[in-house]
Amino acid sequence: MRFFVSFLLFCVLALPAHTQEGAGPIAAQSSDQDDANIATRMREILAELGNYEDVTVTVSEGVIRLRGTTTSSTEAQALDTLANRIEGVVAVKNEVTQTADISQRLDPALDRFRARLDQVIVFLPLAAIAGLVFAFVVLLGFTIARMRQPWERLAPNAFIAEIYRQLLRIAFVVMGIVIALDIVNATALLSTILGAAGIIGLALGFAVRDTVENFIASVMLSFRQPFRPNDTVEINGDQGKVIRLTSRATILLSFDGNHIRIPNATVFKSRIINYSQNAERRFMFSIMIEREADLQATRNLVADTVQSLPFILAEPAAQTWIEALHPAGIELVVTGWVDQNETSIVRGKGEALRQVKLAIQAAGVTIPDASQAITLTRDIQVAPPHPDESTQVETVDATEDQALERIVTAERDMDSAEDLLREDGPKE
Repeated sequence: MRFFVSFLLFCVLALPAHTQEGAGPIAAQSSDQDDANIATRMREILAELGNYEDVTVTVSEGVIRLRGTTTSSTEAQALDTLANRIEGVVAVKNEVTQTADISQRLDPALDRFRARLDQVIVFLPLAAIAGLVFAFVVLLGFTIARMRQPWERLAPNAFIAEIYRQLLRIAFVVMGIVIALDIVNATALLSTILGAAGIIGLALGFAVRDTVENFIASVMLSFRQPFRPNDTVEINGDQGKVIRLTSRATILLSFDGNHIRIPNATVFKSRIINYSQNAERRFMFSIMIEREADLQATRNLVADTVQSLPFILAEPAAQTWIEALHPAGIELVVTGWVDQNETSIVRGKGEALRQVKLAIQAAGVTIPDASQAITLTRDIQVAPPHPDESTQVETVDATEDQALERIVTAERDMDSAEDLLREDGPKE
């Protein structure tokens, strides 16, 4: 029990004494001279600060009493902290209120306005110089960008040259802004401007993502030049002759005479087949023969027939092979090579198929027909047999393809729209 009482007494003595924060010991006596010194010091401080002309100060026994009005409640509340910092002050009785006089309350705002106006007047000559320097730098950049050289020599086409010019204009505008801000000693604003521009650019990038993707694809295609005007290509399943490449789409003329507009983003990501890249082009077709035929002899006959045609190239040579066995007969695959600049690929294939059919029939080999027919036994008028088919090789030149090329050329000459393709440009 005695130990418990001793422990409690020790805890009580160890507790810190609770005093008001910031309060110090109060002197036992106070003289009138001390009060007068405190009052004088407080009045001097208020006179130096200004805006406290209507505030009166009285001090008694170290207690400061403040009366009067100020133009704002913030100024009145600030007096408490100020008075407490004077040595010898015991307490502060702040009875200062905000004035109800509108004119007095407007005076600080008018003073601030006059001060800012004075700052603007002092700043105007410097701002004018910065503006002139900015205008000179921008004008210089735009003048250089308007020159034909060296941009047309460096760029593969007019579209890329214009991109170079636009990048140069942007660079000179940014340079002018930096120099102007440095003249007025406001370069800290540059980071704010660039940050805001970055946020705006990011938002616009998401909003026009497809347009930006097409633009970038146009730039890449104009550099790569995967095809030329009048090339026969297949892009994303669409076949036709290339009319032009614009900054948004690739325009084809189909073999039916229709215009096909394919977005450049699709063109850049798709598989492109350029049939005009090489003059030599192979055609292929299949034909059925009866099972009882001599396969080796028939295969050699077909290959020799195709190779003997005047429009077939000697190299690579025509080929024939057995593809498959079907219930109706045996399928042979036949290939041949032509110069597509001189020979129409479709008409050459058709004429080769006709000549192969005539050669097989002349050799006594039957071309089976898998279709079923119903024959009526009643008396009917039988059509006369067809005369023998001509074995003369037809002309299969590229006249029709050249006519299509002339249509493409006429459309290119008629339409003055932009074209990123060049006949003499580098080709991928």
